[in-house]
Amino acid sequence: MTTVTAPSAPDERRWKALGVCLAAGFISLLDTSIVNVALPSLERGLGASEAVQSWVVSGYALTFGLALVPAGRLGDMRGRRQAFLIGLALFTVASLACGLAASPSWLVLFRLIQGTAAGMVAPQTTGLIQQMFRSSERAKAFGLVGTVIGVSTAAGPLAGGLLIDAVGTDDGWRWVFFVNLPIGVAAFVAGLRLLPRYPAAGKREEFDLFGVLLLGSGVVALMLPLVQEQQWTGRAKWTLLPVALALLGGFWAWEKRQGLRGRAPLVDLGLFSLRSFTLGALISLTYFAGFTTVFFLYALYLQNGVGYSALASGLTVLPFAAASAVGAAVGGRLVVRFGRKLVVIGLGGVALGLLGVMLAVQLVPGRNLGWASALPLLVGGIGSGLTVSPNTTLTLTRVPVHRAGAAGGVLQTGQRVGSAAGIAVVGSVYFAHLANHGRTDTAMQLGLLSAVGIIVVALALAVADLRERQARPEPAGETAGLGTGETGPGEAVRSGT
Repeated sequence: MTTVTAPSAPDERRWKALGVCLAAGFISLLDTSIVNVALPSLERGLGASEAVQSWVVSGYALTFGLALVPAGRLGDMRGRRQAFLIGLALFTVASLACGLAASPSWLVLFRLIQGTAAGMVAPQTTGLIQQMFRSSERAKAFGLVGTVIGVSTAAGPLAGGLLIDAVGTDDGWRWVFFVNLPIGVAAFVAGLRLLPRYPAAGKREEFDLFGVLLLGSGVVALMLPLVQEQQWTGRAKWTLLPVALALLGGFWAWEKRQGLRGRAPLVDLGLFSLRSFTLGALISLTYFAGFTTVFFLYALYLQNGVGYSALASGLTVLPFAAASAVGAAVGGRLVVRFGRKLVVIGLGGVALGLLGVMLAVQLVPGRNLGWASALPLLVGGIGSGLTVSPNTTLTLTRVPVHRAGAAGGVLQTGQRVGSAAGIAVVGSVYFAHLANHGRTDTAMQLGLLSAVGIIVVALALAVADLRERQARPEPAGETAGLGTGETGPGEAVRSGT
């Protein structure tokens, strides 16, 4: 196998190329939340049933998560520039098709394709950053990625509300998809000129198709009952979870066998021998399970419980989005100096902010809640920015460049699974209390408390890691070699271990 590292001289256009990656990442992540506020418009304008609405939201998340690891590995093998541009072109065309859909069935199909394309783009961004940047520059680049994650997730409801308010309910849902077109086309054209043409690693390797089938089946079995938790009544859906565990266990055994036989696995299991990668992936999964549920729950409560419009609901979470952008940019600069401490501070800030929102719901119910929750959301947003980008940087610190795409795919698959699981758990708490007692305020508080509990688990993981590092300092610590893209002392990646 040929190991490829980035050129010793940095590409002068690397920051502009990063801008292309961030633009593509923005529209693909925006589509995870912008559709939520357009569902009433979709029902009125296209006659979409509840089942169709569910698949428009959850189908995107499902195919997004499915594509991440195979697409990351394909980019590692065949070239990230090519994989990125193909994925971006497919996403833009699928967005146009979604906006032009003549029936609910066609919309669901195009939405599934759009999610697959988004999953193709995301891991290439991680790999390209690993190739283009070194040391503190890489941390800053991941800081900007964290900014995009925070802003796109939080800005989705606001952008959707603005579009529907401007265009009208009947056709507003179409413009939720059309808004991707100018950004997608501009990013594609710029990408043709700016994205670096690094030689691909592993051109002679075989693509692990059976591994793709095992992993894909396992992820489907795991995510389906989570994303369809509200739509599939009864307990039979949870029987898919042991099936998922069996399939993922089979995938692990197959990948280990591939490594022992000297063949290129889909996921290098040696990545999980890197403590920084394993722990960071767990923190990321757990945090996204608590973080993304807040927007789902809060938008639902404000519109159905308080009577806010879609636009007003989106404006309410603006403090979180703005603060998250600032926090991520700052976190990208400070992570080299403070390492895991920064993640601990960030997670603590998010938990504190959500507890503040809970207090606001209790003390200031009604139409003034948006103002009362602004400060807590600001605190939570800063904490989120200090969590996402530094944790991404620390997680990928010791991952070899030629495995960066697959590693990024694993990390982001965990985020998608975490998001789906969190919405299922927190949503169940909210709807169960609403059904039994009919009090939206209390249901909202219990839902937020559940989200805080999940984030506290991520905080406990980060604190445990920090305490162990303080008790067992390493000569070449996590932040000392930050961004080298190579494995550190005692943390060599062993394929198939």
